[in-house]
Amino acid sequence: MKDPAILAFLEACLQEDIGAGDLFERLVSPKEVKAVVIAKQAGVFSGHLYADMLLEHMGIKRVWHTQDGAPLKPQEILLEMCGDYALLLKIERVLLNLLQHSSGIATHTARFVALLKGLPVRLLDTRKTRPLLRVFEKYSVRNGGAQNHRLGLDDALMLKDTHLAHIGDLKTFMQRARTQIPWTAKIEIECTSIAMAKEVMQVGADIVMCDNMSVEDISQVVAYRNGHYPLVLLEASGNITQENILEYAQSGVDALSSGSLIHQAVWVDMSMKLGS
Repeated sequence: MKDPAILAFLEACLQEDIGAGDLFERLVSPKEVKAVVIAKQAGVFSGHLYADMLLEHMGIKRVWHTQDGAPLKPQEILLEMCGDYALLLKIERVLLNLLQHSSGIATHTARFVALLKGLPVRLLDTRKTRPLLRVFEKYSVRNGGAQNHRLGLDDALMLKDTHLAHIGDLKTFMQRARTQIPWTAKIEIECTSIAMAKEVMQVGADIVMCDNMSVEDISQVVAYRNGHYPLVLLEASGNITQENILEYAQSGVDALSSGSLIHQAVWVDMSMKLGS
């Protein structure tokens, strides 16, 4: 079954590129040809869900030789297609953009995931996504082996420093929040110090985010949590890189979040070649 939201997204992608109509299409007669999409560098493949729905929507026959999350090898044939010559050229850029962008995020994410192998900590993305591409980019993160943080403002209440600056009595605010937000929704609060982390546990936060805190301070927060509020989840965030991620992971937190999984990813190079 086609996801209507994804289909609407794909139609918008096509409309952006095609506009009032492909000028080349006016100049050629219908002709059925074959085409392939080839990986030009190593990585992790992602984008099958979107690309396959695009090709089905456009009536292009295809055979896939890979799947989401699979490793990529240079010169590997990922996809074989058969369809009208002009039609294949018309969707080429949208198809490749989707696959290259998605695979770039999955590849970058997989590098972080590999560093955490065997450790009991989850790797999360953030809401630092390109406008209107959040679902697509977070899908790509999952294909790289990480897990999504909240999708938007409606699936968890997260209080950051900008929220807290205008909340006087946090305990009273939390009591009111519990009666106003869905019963199943968690409350996460961003903390920048050990004292603040202790305070938000005491007022009933479900998740404490240790934001831009040192590994040493985070370890103290973990010890306090373990001794007093074992059901509270701890997340570390802020300037987590491939070079320091192991230190943060070994601090004892439950999760690490990094916007760089998405905004620092580089596209994986691919190309489409037409045959006869």
